[in-house]
Amino acid sequence: MLPTLRQLQYLKLLAEHGSFSRAAEAAHVSQPALSSGVQELERILGAPVVERTRGQITLTAVGAEAVRRAEDVLARTEDLVEAARNAGKPLSGRFRLGVIPTIAPFLLPSRLPRLKTAHPGLKLFIREDLTPRLVGELKAGRLDAAVIALPYSAAGLDHARIGDDAILAVAPADHRLAGAASVKSGQLKSDDLILLEDGHCLRDQALAALSLDAPKGEDVFAATSLHTLVQMISSGLGVSFLPEMAIKAGLADAPGVVVRPLAGGPGGGPSREIVVAWRKGSSRAAEARLLADELRLD
Repeated sequence: MLPTLRQLQYLKLLAEHGSFSRAAEAAHVSQPALSSGVQELERILGAPVVERTRGQITLTAVGAEAVRRAEDVLARTEDLVEAARNAGKPLSGRFRLGVIPTIAPFLLPSRLPRLKTAHPGLKLFIREDLTPRLVGELKAGRLDAAVIALPYSAAGLDHARIGDDAILAVAPADHRLAGAASVKSGQLKSDDLILLEDGHCLRDQALAALSLDAPKGEDVFAATSLHTLVQMISSGLGVSFLPEMAIKAGLADAPGVVVRPLAGGPGGGPSREIVVAWRKGSSRAAEARLLADELRLD
């Protein structure tokens, strides 16, 4: 016998919620029905998948491996159902899209209206989050595609290009670098910098491009958003980096803030590549490519 999709779904929900009652509620079944399904799964696998101790649920090694494989099986099954429902109708029906915070507020407002006009049957659900979590959601099948920035190492994903987005230096108007036509990497020191908090790929991409280390110490302040970062720069607290799309959207139009290009080699200053990424083997790959065309940078 083989596990059923329902049994795999029960185990996945149990892993997510850590409780038989909450997993049963999420599955819209009674708790005895879910418990029975998990027990039958254990009988088929020949090993326990969960340990029940003092009201707590812990996955066994077999259970953890089963959840990992179940996520892939369930994601591919959902892909199959969605593809069948929307056969011959690209970008229609539900489409779950992740977008990183350093792109979402600057790209989506100008693109979503025309996307809706071009594909009126599309029901777009958007989740804004950091790249590592979006990649995890893609691999688990909880997202159909995500707009992220490269370089970023993400095995198991394919992607289609939206365009390049330059990374620029932003400094207080009275800073020593404000009078320069461009900023060279040697002119910047870690102590000059205020950055986004760890986990934002823009932070890592800018530092890597300029061969800089992130500032260290207990007193280092990290911004949670680009809007907060600009306010800090405007207050004279340091120098940072912004993507060109944010500057074009007017984010740096704050008093006491100047924008300067970062000097680079023959190819110009540093930039990030904006892409739509999806899980390899996804039946919605063609739609993700079409979405990248619709979101392409001018």
